[in-house]
Amino acid sequence: MRSAGCLSAIPSATGGIARLACARVAESGKDPAALLSKAGLTLNDFSDPAVRLEVSTQIMLLELAAIELEDDILGFRLARGFDLRQIGLVYYVLASSENVADALRAAERYSRIMNEGVRLRFNMEGHTATIALEYVGVDRMGDRQQIEFWIVTLVRICRQVTDGRLVPSRLQVRHLRAGMPPEFRMFFGRDVEFGADRDVISFPVPVALLPLVGRDGYLHDLLRRYADEALVRKAPHGATLRSKVEKTLTTLLPHGRGVAKEVARQLGLSTRTLSRKLGEEKTSFAEILDQLRAALAKRYLEEEQLPVSEVSWLLGYRELSSLTHAFKRWTGMTPRQFRSRRSQPS
Repeated sequence: MRSAGCLSAIPSATGGIARLACARVAESGKDPAALLSKAGLTLNDFSDPAVRLEVSTQIMLLELAAIELEDDILGFRLARGFDLRQIGLVYYVLASSENVADALRAAERYSRIMNEGVRLRFNMEGHTATIALEYVGVDRMGDRQQIEFWIVTLVRICRQVTDGRLVPSRLQVRHLRAGMPPEFRMFFGRDVEFGADRDVISFPVPVALLPLVGRDGYLHDLLRRYADEALVRKAPHGATLRSKVEKTLTTLLPHGRGVAKEVARQLGLSTRTLSRKLGEEKTSFAEILDQLRAALAKRYLEEEQLPVSEVSWLLGYRELSSLTHAFKRWTGMTPRQFRSRRSQPS
């Protein structure tokens, strides 16, 4: 066991990939608890999405799950099936970029929010744009499932944000496989070079310069500021349930899913347990949601070029009138009056 004092030097990850794998194990009718035990984890700790995992532990869990499920390309399948929006803030930074190259540069900068053990390097030289994946403080040669998940996910992101089936000009990975899985060729549109000296996805430069369908310069700059804060922010020891609810709500609100049932599900709790535990902290879900929306609304409205309609969307309101009514309750002003008042010279 490593001492707690050494933990800050050990690369960690959000554990999202490992949680997807354990969910797949549970769906197959098998108990993931035994799998977690082999990795030194308990089901109780693992069910908390706020708990980060050592990257080496995630790699071990993925390989164990692949064996348990008798699925040699589990990482590939998991990456094909999950909703890219589950990535959270980093995905929205990428999706609001100007073009593919800008999105991949953002991935290079912010990917360590998700996984400190995988460093991305984007480069454009000559006729080729490349995104290389380098392992930091983690044994690369012991991994197949995680790296394949990353490569599939990066290609999926490039396709989704351009609304096109982009085909890499070259795909190289360091680990070996006995043969080319037909699913790989079908998905990527070309063969993967196994046993290479590096892990790299290559595209022609014109592909890297393709504009993104959801590009939004102002929103992108706003989200980058939040991502920059996330890079340096350290999660407090023993974070309260309230802070976990606030963090979860921030990602759910833009999709209109900021409800107690969904937050409880993502935190691995029943709705009743969530309500009881928040009561122990002398608060409630409705109070947290209302106070968070009020704080975020003021913060977003300080960004003068962000349309009020977009502020409404970011806060999970379907109608602008709903934001207007709520904001008048919080401040006695409409959102536009608040923004106008702040812009007046003192």
